[in-house]
Amino acid sequence: MSKADLPAYEQVKEWIRGHIASGQWRPGDPVPSEAALMQKFGISRMTVNRALRELAGEGLVHRVQGSGTTVAQLHRISSRLTIRDIHEEVAERGHVHTTRVLVVEKAKAKAELAATLGLRTGAAVFHTVLIHMENGVPIQYEDRWVNPAAAPDYLQTDFTRVSPTLHLLQHAPLTEASYSIEACLPSAEEAKELDIRRSDPCLVMMRRTVSGGNVASVARLVYPGSRYSFAGQFQA
Repeated sequence: MSKADLPAYEQVKEWIRGHIASGQWRPGDPVPSEAALMQKFGISRMTVNRALRELAGEGLVHRVQGSGTTVAQLHRISSRLTIRDIHEEVAERGHVHTTRVLVVEKAKAKAELAATLGLRTGAAVFHTVLIHMENGVPIQYEDRWVNPAAAPDYLQTDFTRVSPTLHLLQHAPLTEASYSIEACLPSAEEAKELDIRRSDPCLVMMRRTVSGGNVASVARLVYPGSRYSFAGQFQA
């Protein structure tokens, strides 16, 4: 496939990668603004945003809300899983993504959660629990806590149309993330909502994201082991 045949967002990514790989853009150098990239490639802001957030997820660029995008420092490029919108991921497989919303609420942070989010105990936090489905089959149980300072409009989102991940990528651009993955058995609620048995093994990702000076969210993502697999890539 020639570069001209690539999707528009991939053309933007390849162009930026080329400037970084050639040494023309050094770590810390600014990447052209979204407006400049829109004009250069004749594409929408959403397409440019997708290219930049995928490059950020790959560790090639560093994004800070209000400050623009820069080439990542070399120590930021490492083995990692790209954080992607599950709706987009399912659509790329030619399948239909739907969401069942279980919980959307404002709550008070208990001590352990507050410490993880960098808040005081009892501070207001946003909480959502969703089931993501692919062609009607549950593939992910998402239990997420969000720092209101990072995404003040989070609870106003229609999560049947916009995933929490996409909302946060758009409103609290990712600057850092940490995660752990382990094999676990589901809780009774998780098994029920995922339509699996309590004895069915699952892959569980615990993920913490940071945007600028704020911890944006912490999430427990439960995937039935028979329906989902993780993939990543190493970069030197």
